[in-house]
Formats: sequence, C-alpha cells, structure tokens
Amino acid sequence: MNRNLTLLTALGAGLALASIAAAQTPAAPPASTAVPPPAIAPVAMDAKIALVNFEQVVLASNEGQVITANTQKKYEPKRAEIEKQAAEVEAMKKGLTPTMTDEARAAQLRAIDAKEKRLNADVEEAQTEYNNEWQAALGVVAQKIATMMKKYAADSGFTILLDVSSQQSNVLWANSQTDISQAIVDLYNKQSGVAAPPPPAPAPAAKPAAPRPAAPKPATTPSTTKPPSN
Repeated sequence: MNRNLTLLTALGAGLALASIAAAQTPAAPPASTAVPPPAIAPVAMDAKIALVNFEQVVLASNEGQVITANTQKKYEPKRAEIEKQAAEVEAMKKGLTPTMTDEARAAQLRAIDAKEKRLNADVEEAQTEYNNEWQAALGVVAQKIATMMKKYAADSGFTILLDVSSQQSNVLWANSQTDISQAIVDLYNKQSGVAAPPPPAPAPAAKPAAPRPAAPKPATTPSTTKPPSN
C-alpha cells in the first residue's frame, strides 16, 4: 500500500527534471540556416568561477513554486481516489480469514489481485500525467532562467559557470561565496513579477485522546477525581 501512495509526494523532491536540464542548452538552428560564429582568438585570463544549483533555482523561484502547488492541487482528487482504492485493497486482504472455505478464499484472492492490478495501473498513469505536465511547465521557466542566469554571470565578470545540480558533479568543494543560486532566484523573482504562493495551511491538530475513566473506589472512600475540562 505504501508503494501505491507515492503519487504527488514530492516533489522532491528528488525527481529528475530532464526538461530543466535540457533547458540550459538551447536547440541548435537547422543546418541550412546556421551561421558560423565569428572566429575568436583564445585569450589567457584568470578564471572567475561561479556555481549554480540550476534545478533548485527553478524549483525555488516563485513561479516554480506556483507551478508545483497548482499541479499538486489539480491532481489532489486523483490522489484521494488512489488512496481510497488502496484502502479498499487492504480491507479485502484483512477479510481473508482462516474460517473461509477454499472456494471463497480463492475467489477473494482473485478479486484482490484484479483490484491491485487496476490500482497499480492507475498509479502509474496518474504519476506519468502529473510528471509530464509538471515538467513541461517548469521547462518554460527553466528556459527563461537559463537566459537570465548566463547574462548575470557575464555581467558579473565570471568566466565559467558550473551547474552542480547533478549528483555526478565533479565539484568536490567550493567556497560558498561562489554559489550564485540564491542571487539568481532573487533576481528572477524580481523580473518575473510572480508573487510567492501562500504557505500551505497547517495540518489540523490531532484530537487529544479521551481521558481514561478512573478506577472504581470503595464506597467508603470519597472520590477526588475531577471531571475532565472541556
């Protein structure tokens, strides 16, 4: 059941945003219309390196947060439906009792298997639809951020900009002052004009457990137990 309830949990957190990674490299024009760039003589210069966590920048931007929140809200009914189906499967499994006849048990197992297959198919379909829609929308934001980020790096005098989003990054250590991620988030938020989404509503507080009744006392002993306060 836990595997079936992974829908819309994530964000990620941890999902690979292929569309974001691709957004950093604009598509090359067709060969027939490509114009060779002017020759540039190499010049030795001192390297000024900047680091950026590109995926985190896209997700942390106000626009990225709004896209994530809106996509999750859109698929909330589907998530609730899947949770209901998963609960029904668990209830059917609990209904298997030792007193069942062999025929009844076999029929119940077949019903459980069929329902689980439908549930798994629904989970896979919903997850695919969610990821495709979410990543497509974030890809548009990534394109805009990539363009602005490169201009910011050039205007700031950096000669190299390294993306450390991937776990396979070759950067083992760097001075935190070389990380321009937050600066890019702040600048993009200012330029986009998109306000940050409102914080999610706090989860309802758990109801306190009902007070356990006091143990009965002999009739000759006056009770000192006070009624629970409402």
